[in-house]
Amino acid sequence: QVQLVESGGGLVQPGGSLRLSCSASGSIFSINDMAWYRQAPGKARELVARITRGTIINYADFVKGRFTISGDSAKNTIYLQMNSLKPEDTAVYYCNAAIVQRSPRVVRAYWGQGTQVTVSS
Repeated sequence: QVQLVESGGGLVQPGGSLRLSCSASGSIFSINDMAWYRQAPGKARELVARITRGTIINYADFVKGRFTISGDSAKNTIYLQMNSLKPEDTAVYYCNAAIVQRSPRVVRAYWGQGTQVTVSS
């Protein structure tokens, strides 16, 4: 009864920018953390950035200084502002969240459907 919906992917030239959004909805009691992962063809899924309890932020080394994660707790939404995009950033980007449902009060991990980001000239 919890859904994560991503949006904002697309095709962009190298050096360009995109902004991804992920909104959580459903029977939510609280959200422990939300994160962005990505998976390129033939590669394992990897963490891009995570925001925990709205204040603690972690980035993968390969995006530091280029990507910014932010959140709007009132909307149960996170964003990923991606600047200075490179061809190697091409991947499907997934939203992930650790959410406590209203009932039962247990923490579960949820994934969005993914949004394609393609960086190419």
